Amino acid sequence: MDIFQMERSGYGSKRFPKLVVSFLVAFCLLYMASMVYRSSTFVLIDEVAKDNGAGEVAENVTTPSESEDKHPSGTESMVVDKLLGGLLATGFDEESCISRYQATSYRKASPHKPSAYLVSKLRKYEDLHKRCGPNTEPYKRALKKLSSSHINGTTDCNYIVWTPSNGLGNRIISMASSFLFAVLTNRVLLVDHGTDMAGIFCEPFPNTSWLLPMDFPLTNQFYSLQPGNGHSYGHLLKINNMNISAVSQPPSFLHIYLAYNYDKHDKLFFQDQNQGFLQKVPWLILKSDQYFVPYLFLIPSFQQELGRLFPDKETVFHHLVRYLFHPSNQAWGLITRFYRAYLASADQKIGLQVRVFDRKASPVNVVLEQILGCIKKEKLLPQVDEQKPIASPSKNQTLRAITIASLYPEYYERIKSMYWMKPAVNGDVIGVYQPSHEEVQHFGNNLHNMKAWAEISILSLSDVLVTSSWSTFGYVAQGLGGLKPWILYVPAGNHPTDQPCPRGMSMEPCFHFPPDYYRISNTRQRLDSGSLVPHVRQCEDASKGIKLFNAKQL
Repeated sequence: MDIFQMERSGYGSKRFPKLVVSFLVAFCLLYMASMVYRSSTFVLIDEVAKDNGAGEVAENVTTPSESEDKHPSGTESMVVDKLLGGLLATGFDEESCISRYQATSYRKASPHKPSAYLVSKLRKYEDLHKRCGPNTEPYKRALKKLSSSHINGTTDCNYIVWTPSNGLGNRIISMASSFLFAVLTNRVLLVDHGTDMAGIFCEPFPNTSWLLPMDFPLTNQFYSLQPGNGHSYGHLLKINNMNISAVSQPPSFLHIYLAYNYDKHDKLFFQDQNQGFLQKVPWLILKSDQYFVPYLFLIPSFQQELGRLFPDKETVFHHLVRYLFHPSNQAWGLITRFYRAYLASADQKIGLQVRVFDRKASPVNVVLEQILGCIKKEKLLPQVDEQKPIASPSKNQTLRAITIASLYPEYYERIKSMYWMKPAVNGDVIGVYQPSHEEVQHFGNNLHNMKAWAEISILSLSDVLVTSSWSTFGYVAQGLGGLKPWILYVPAGNHPTDQPCPRGMSMEPCFHFPPDYYRISNTRQRLDSGSLVPHVRQCEDASKGIKLFNAKQL
């Protein structure tokens, strides 16, 4: 019986729907089975990713959905290295610090990879911090030694306690410096964030805290940390006629004062021949507002280790700041909301940081002329068309977004007005934005520091960055972003300079106030950094300062 006979006899009309239903049931069963298999496969991949060792460098197994993250702009798909080439450890609760692994998708991938030795050293430090950190038994034993005037024998763990000085930029660069010193000397870094930095950063080390406990016995001494302090290392040298060997037993703690106004005795901290003595002191209480890393490269006993940690000399701060400082969820909310509202769709993001130290000495019109001279000379933004009120249509129209970070609104208002009143000569669309303008720097204010940290982070997401000379705020942004900035020289007077913003040769911060001499065998020798190591040179923006460069580029 053929199909037509079945239809005519009524057999086909009854049998055919049953065949269709059977086929659909079978198809659904097969589909469900394939999905179960696929789901179990993804679970297996995810378990492998979780089991992946913390010490592995950039060998991160991820699910297909994780491996193809998009930039926030949605214009490009790329594989995101969440662990920054092994710089960051696994084992964190991602929801507790969303920025730790999400921030990398907001900026271009860094071409600067950490050395395998640095990655290994960081994992070892994390183990040390977990073993000796707050509330551990070694920490409690070390606290008991603080009440002793001198130390007999060795201690399980040694510490360096960082205390704050000056603004947020100064604090970040000095914390990074203190951490590197801790790594070099096998110490545990504890930081006193106080109330004005509370909740700004995430914890950098897994399964422990870097925050100094509030009941630390010497907290009441922190405010007396000044040049010549009676408990300082410099004072100890002074009363012993610069002869540290005359000290029979090391004290249980010493103050290390390395802020901008430190005296000649405090500067002797950098003497290589006395580092051995410092190693015997369990507690070092440090106050600094400087990026003193370049001088660590001039201490002979540290040079070999630093060379292994950082073969690329101008990436020291870039790696340190990305490792240590992650915006808290509250700060990350400020950053991402601004980014998505104003920057995400831009073809090019330009950051301009304007720091004016003396408003009377640097009038607004003169500083603005310097900024516009910088933009024009370096061709960072197109000029406006003075003839046409409307830009000609262009198929290759570019959207450029410029973020201005400044305490003052005048520079933003003038630049925004310039591109609103006149079109760009090449038809580009220019958006000008300023997250905040606080007018004055509020020391000791938590919200002010939160905003400052958000603006530093937003600047670090730029493709092009202009920073102000001498500004630690700009140093942190360039380090986070891995950027060599154009350095805006803020004029002091009634005329702008001929070279408004030369390009920086290194993305490292400047050590503004280094010691200007070595003391060797009690004879003073002027510091000529170029004759000591090839990668330490004079800063571009501070004639008395020193910074790290790649020697091959000089």
